[in-house]
Amino acid sequence: MDCIFCKITQKQLPSDIVFENNKMTVITDINPKAPKHLLIIPKEHIESVNELSENNKDLIAEMILLAKDTARQQGIEKGYKLVFNVGRPGGQVIFHLHLHLLGGWHQETHEVHI
Repeated sequence: MDCIFCKITQKQLPSDIVFENNKMTVITDINPKAPKHLLIIPKEHIESVNELSENNKDLIAEMILLAKDTARQQGIEKGYKLVFNVGRPGGQVIFHLHLHLLGGWHQETHEVHI
């Protein structure tokens, strides 16, 4: 498989790993869109949210809870965004499921956009 995130989680490519366990890897995004921009990546290769099934409920819950814990560890727990980009029209560039954790803005200077 020629998936960059599979290669990162299997240590075939270098990356700034913030956290890792047997199911997930958290890395710093190389093209940050926020002062803190991390990616929560499951080690299991799933192409996108559209490929998820009922069998993946625990995986998604783990990703979101890991994002919450990572936000706390990074000191951004008071305000952050979680984003899944789905499909090329939805902004997905790498076709391996991943959750963006973005934060670190100063409250008085950051406008909220939904």
